[in-house]
Amino acid sequence: MGMSGEEQWADGESRMQELAALVQRETRSCSWWERHGVDWTILTLALSIAPAGFLLLGSDSLLPLSLGFLVLGIAHTVVSVKGSHLASHSSLSQSKSWNKVWAVFFIEVCGSFTAEKGTYHHVKLHHAYTNVIGLGDSSVWKVPFFPRYIYLFLLPLALPFLTPIVAIGLIQDLPVLTVIRTLSAITLGMWAHCWLLIRVSGFQSLPSAFLCMMLYKATFTIPYIHINIFQVKPIVSKYFKQHNIPYNEDTYLSRLRLFIDKYEELMVYAPQLTELVGIQ
Repeated sequence: MGMSGEEQWADGESRMQELAALVQRETRSCSWWERHGVDWTILTLALSIAPAGFLLLGSDSLLPLSLGFLVLGIAHTVVSVKGSHLASHSSLSQSKSWNKVWAVFFIEVCGSFTAEKGTYHHVKLHHAYTNVIGLGDSSVWKVPFFPRYIYLFLLPLALPFLTPIVAIGLIQDLPVLTVIRTLSAITLGMWAHCWLLIRVSGFQSLPSAFLCMMLYKATFTIPYIHINIFQVKPIVSKYFKQHNIPYNEDTYLSRLRLFIDKYEELMVYAPQLTELVGIQ
């Protein structure tokens, strides 16, 4: 006889807790350089090239102007995406207090989102369904009323505009001090970008600086959305295979073609993601 629904749920929860413990053991066995050093080096390099990007963006020539735009796009993407991802997993420091500080900096100041809601949606929802076919392939950003090509190749360009708006909508039920902090951090991040564009790059007005900021922030949003939908993880893959649990692996282009072909099934008609116990 097969297991009942409750037994399946208990078995699934047990496996998720076992997998979480496996990941934690693997992490503890790594050196400081492996746990934090490599990531901080990448983030520091990304931050260090930003000044050159602002200077190049002040050029009157097309080539350095384009290069500056690209540099700022790369810097912003690495800092906001990688920094936010690491912060949501409390992976930037062994100190809980510092992890909270970095979460506010990378998720709110750099990413223009809310640290609390961003961490919850990423860890409890996205990672819970990363390898589940039929649930938008774990994407928590669902707008199924848009056609597939607009969703995959056009709408991501609007993410820099939409992200702070969505954040404001999500923080309504949070404590007042958290709301004030989040709004202040998001405003600070945007103001800093615009101030540098005006003072360093030579933009003449706040609207033009704001528009430029939004454009270079959108440079890599299309591949970001695709990776957000399609990713998997090596430790999870190994664990699933050892326990004979179905695990889906594919190339980027193959997964993209599948998602386009089965867009309605995977996105439009997919049920909502719900929190799973055992995901940490």
